[in-house]
Amino acid sequence: MTAVGDRAGMTTTSSAHPDTVALEADLQEGFWADPPTLPARWLYDEAGSRLFDRITRLPEYYPTRSEARILRDRAGEIVDGSRTVVELGAGTSEKTRVLLDALVAGGGGALYVPVDISTEMLHETANTLAGEYPDLRVRPVVADITDLEPPLPGDPGTRLVLFLGGTIGNLTEDERDAFLRMLRRVAGPGDRIALGFDVRKSPERLVAAYDDAAGVTAEFDLNMLDVIARTVECTGLDRRDFRHDAVWNAAESRIEMWLRAVRDVRAWFPTLGREFTLAAGEGIRTEIARKFSGDELMAELGRIGFRDQVVWTDDAGDFGMVVAQVP
Repeated sequence: MTAVGDRAGMTTTSSAHPDTVALEADLQEGFWADPPTLPARWLYDEAGSRLFDRITRLPEYYPTRSEARILRDRAGEIVDGSRTVVELGAGTSEKTRVLLDALVAGGGGALYVPVDISTEMLHETANTLAGEYPDLRVRPVVADITDLEPPLPGDPGTRLVLFLGGTIGNLTEDERDAFLRMLRRVAGPGDRIALGFDVRKSPERLVAAYDDAAGVTAEFDLNMLDVIARTVECTGLDRRDFRHDAVWNAAESRIEMWLRAVRDVRAWFPTLGREFTLAAGEGIRTEIARKFSGDELMAELGRIGFRDQVVWTDDAGDFGMVVAQVP
């Protein structure tokens, strides 16, 4: 498991490198499954993180704007006396600044802990925030946000753990249960968590948000193939053989992103000793994005032991945030 204080290294093709070992393990587990899958975290190298930042500014991608409205309207209630904010999957921390304003306004000793898998972007963001908030201590942590070990930085009972952007929807049912139980384990009594979630709406609007007209999301998705080719030894895996596809799975209440083969694919992974094949039209599922109601998430948090849940949505009801406390 990943300790909160550990730092991952830069991506390399060295077989001993942690990224290579981790990606090879994920390939072994998912690439030869039915359907082939790979965890969405491999979308977020430095290039992928920057592409996602562009996605959040696209006209079709409403979640970022809707969540930002909730953060602006409810910043004081969300922070609510916390002295440490731990943000999981922090990225550029752009939306978080309104909460940091409220955190710093609470007095000295405020601590912000951005946690992310992207080393370059994380430290760039930390340096920027240190300049913008001279009264705020910023302690960046490079880690897999789904596999943390206690203790979290900061004093127990004064921490707010953020998981924004609707990223909770990128987890399967089992993964989400394990993630929430991990949060329950690493947080201390009196700590609170705040989860942003996307609300179910028309499939047409949902698909457009994940398949924008400018093609930024397509480039974001295809970049995963570049990450694979750069990180592990392989031949025959060419992004030109794939296209991005976003579909609504009504039965699972989720958007699915796929890399769909436009022609037959035959790739070889020598360190794994395995061949990977896809027929034209078949695909690799790269991300899911589950859509919820507030009641569903509150019920899940209650079963795991969180209490005092409250849910807010933006005025249009497009996006929500649930805040709960560790007893």
